[in-house]
Amino acid sequence: MTTDYEQLIRSVQNTLPKEATLDHISILFKILGDKTRAKILYALFQSELRVSDIVSVLEMSQSSISHQLRALKQAKLVKNRKVGKEVYYSLADNHVINIFSQVIAHVNEH
Repeated sequence: MTTDYEQLIRSVQNTLPKEATLDHISILFKILGDKTRAKILYALFQSELRVSDIVSVLEMSQSSISHQLRALKQAKLVKNRKVGKEVYYSLADNHVINIFSQVIAHVNEH
């Protein structure tokens, strides 16, 4: 016979995400933990922007911004679309918008 405590422990263990899911969560928080990437996400939270716009807003080099955008795109946090020679970036989907909204709300509350 198992105790209530043992049942509680098993119940909590059974609700934990799989290792692969935890790996993805960890990577996501690592990506979000970079201040430059956070600035880019905040800018994109306001509006879809071209790379040159982000360079101007953040006053950083194009190569630095492009490097950070590549990481954000690989993490599926941003998406892009081409219009002629211009590349426009935006937040990837409503999940990213919701995550970022929640982070902003949490930070502003504390």
